[in-house]
Amino acid sequence: MPELVFFSGTMDCGKSTLALQIEHNRSSRGLQGMIYSRNDRAGHGKLSSRLGLVTEAVEAAHDMDFYAHVVGHLSSGGRVDYVIADEAQFLAPEQVDQLARVVDDLQLDVFAFGITTDFRSKLFPGSQRLVELADRIEVLQVEALCWCGARATHNARTVDGRMVVEGAQVVVGDVVGDVDSPHAVVGYEVLCRRHHRRRQTSATARAVALSPDVLPVDSAK
Repeated sequence: MPELVFFSGTMDCGKSTLALQIEHNRSSRGLQGMIYSRNDRAGHGKLSSRLGLVTEAVEAAHDMDFYAHVVGHLSSGGRVDYVIADEAQFLAPEQVDQLARVVDDLQLDVFAFGITTDFRSKLFPGSQRLVELADRIEVLQVEALCWCGARATHNARTVDGRMVVEGAQVVVGDVVGDVDSPHAVVGYEVLCRRHHRRRQTSATARAVALSPDVLPVDSAK
């Protein structure tokens, strides 16, 4: 039976790499998939992994109707054997409903990949809807690690290396400036729960390590 499968995890756990692997395995057997992505690091209309792999994809606009798009492709003589949706956390709940309809009405497997929670540890609307509707949820087993070496379970947004817990839910990382901090460097980091609660990133941890807790004692006095 066709399934809606949600592959979830933190950043750096290999979601996009797995999406590309699934695409490779199926396309090498003569199957043809419809690949969607949004806000990929490689740019518009791309699906890429941090390992350097990349393939073409359909940029999933915020108002795209996935069911209508797949039906339109089939109606024009195209072939679709499965659907891959990367960065699925950015999808609107109604778009996840459309992916579920692709499974139920068109009898196609849909593989959705995304992180579950944002930098505030709050569910993305798209991820929440996937948890509610998916036939199967797969938590990826490639463990991302916090700077301390523990298993990373939370995504953190940083501004100039310091963790922040306020701001827009979606901000592209590794850029200079956003609405609130136009001259700051915005990035992301995965942390264990303890250091996410303490808002302690690798940069602030190094700063603490370089600042001795005890002042040096002058033995001559």
